[in-house]
Amino acid sequence: MEYITGSCVIDGEGGYKNEKKIFSFAAGSSQPAGYLPALYQHFNWQYPKFFKMDNLSRLGFAAAELLLEGWETGAYQPQEVAVVLSNANSSLDTDYRYTQTTKDIPSPSVFVYTLPNIVTGEICIRHRFKGENAFFLSTGFDPALLTRYVGYLLEAGIARACITGWVEWLGEGFKAALFLIERKETAGAVPFTAGNMDRIFKISMPCE
Repeated sequence: MEYITGSCVIDGEGGYKNEKKIFSFAAGSSQPAGYLPALYQHFNWQYPKFFKMDNLSRLGFAAAELLLEGWETGAYQPQEVAVVLSNANSSLDTDYRYTQTTKDIPSPSVFVYTLPNIVTGEICIRHRFKGENAFFLSTGFDPALLTRYVGYLLEAGIARACITGWVEWLGEGFKAALFLIERKETAGAVPFTAGNMDRIFKISMPCE
């Protein structure tokens, strides 16, 4: 049986880890794009490449950092950890910004982020994961799809652990909801079901 052994939700209101609020964004303190660098400074992450990423990748990076804090990564080989994410608008926010640069001089540094699966790559590089990875597009958060796909990866032995969930950024709207899935029950773990994923996803204000 698979379990949700950890979760992290970030939206415009703040952030939750394992269903407990761990920070709030001060209303009106900055534009949404300024929230994530503030998080980087607050938690003292040491990863300078963060500042070269687009907003979607920064959001996924931040959620993964909080999700995996304290997790014993040495329990698995790099190829045993999968990353499976989803959203509704792909990399549209960055696609638009890149299109704006083409009116003058196209920006290669922006162009490299015009694929949604770049965020999975950034997470894998940061944590040295080498397992299966995928990025799905759906009109809204689809926990049934993710439970089927991730369940298959773990049951078939393709992966022993998986980071899965939703990472979306478009304009001033954003939300990340990541889940750590393992085939072992730990303290506070809940069964890996679509219902439990949906409940945790909605723990704060939904933004799809």
